[in-house]
Amino acid sequence: MSEQQTTPESSAPAAPVQRPPSRKERTGEVVSTKMQKTIVVKVVRRVPHPRYKKIVKVSERFYAHDEKGEAKTGDRVLIRETRPMSKLKRWELAEILKH
Repeated sequence: MSEQQTTPESSAPAAPVQRPPSRKERTGEVVSTKMQKTIVVKVVRRVPHPRYKKIVKVSERFYAHDEKGEAKTGDRVLIRETRPMSKLKRWELAEILKH
């Protein structure tokens, strides 16, 4: 019985490098900055009502990490999904769009 040895050159081409999926981003308004390094961002979406099909506004509040404490109440900000930092905080401040 003979065994064939394969060399790296003769094997199949390397698979392309897989990047992690892109992170979600949301735009909203800062409604609270009372915590240290944390802001609360209200994001409003317009969705059709499941039964009546009327467009209604649905709002969600996200806790976001603000390392430098740059954002102030009323600012329009962009937040990005990140690793869990606490029980509720899973977003980080990416950019302040409007003061």
